[in-house]
Amino acid sequence: MFFFPLFDENATGRRPFIVWLIIAACVAIFFWQQSLDEVAARLALYQLGFVPTIVFKGDTLPAEMIIVPSWATIFTSMFLHGGWLHLGGNMLYLWIFGDNVEEAMGRGRFIVFYCLCGLIAALSQGLIDPSSPIPMVGASGAIAGVLGAYLVLHPKAAVRCLVIIIVFFRFINLPAWLVLGGWIGLQFAAAPQAFSGDGGGVAYMAHIGGFIAGLVLVPLFKKRHISLFDRGQPPKTWSGQPISFDEMKRDARKRFQRNAGQTTRTSIPSTKPKRPKGPWG
Repeated sequence: MFFFPLFDENATGRRPFIVWLIIAACVAIFFWQQSLDEVAARLALYQLGFVPTIVFKGDTLPAEMIIVPSWATIFTSMFLHGGWLHLGGNMLYLWIFGDNVEEAMGRGRFIVFYCLCGLIAALSQGLIDPSSPIPMVGASGAIAGVLGAYLVLHPKAAVRCLVIIIVFFRFINLPAWLVLGGWIGLQFAAAPQAFSGDGGGVAYMAHIGGFIAGLVLVPLFKKRHISLFDRGQPPKTWSGQPISFDEMKRDARKRFQRNAGQTTRTSIPSTKPKRPKGPWG
């Protein structure tokens, strides 16, 4: 069985401008990567990607190839991606879960939080093999921190998922704790591959490090009046009943209509009109 999140049912009272800017920057930079020829694209990974042996061992690129200091590649690497699926998966998860985290922290704190999670994620992966010359790129480590924060803030939130069982698929609502707990569980299950060098190019330890960073840091970065673990929210019941495709389309349409009003969570009071949300809105 495999489930894939599509959007959550967790309204916000502010537009997530920082999340939008991060998504826009990642997409724009990826198109720039796509515009390069094969040699230039590979060179860009070494110039802007996080290369453990350069950061930890003091190795350097030729002087004429250096664009940013080695320490800065920890952050520039967060905006590079290795392919369409890599980019799409990262941006989907950031879009679904990032807006609630940004609202709970505020824009300035969210930027610092996001960068710290990305930093810890990169170091977690790099320390497995500090002499590795392979560049690491992608926003998944920082986004894993966002997922960890969301799990602590809103474990009871409903997440609409596409569930695939062999050749059958269903749309159902699942609690965020199950969706995000299942995701990090898969990362831990695959972590031994990272230590054996057979991770298939996936930075599992970066995901784990970023996720744990999000869990630990969110109490320090959230606004004082924001409660953790959905305290004060009514308990949710999860029937697990399949949702028809027509109902799915109706719900998606409501969430993607920007001018539709919604009721915000009681823990985040706001007088502003509520915006619909989803992966593509």
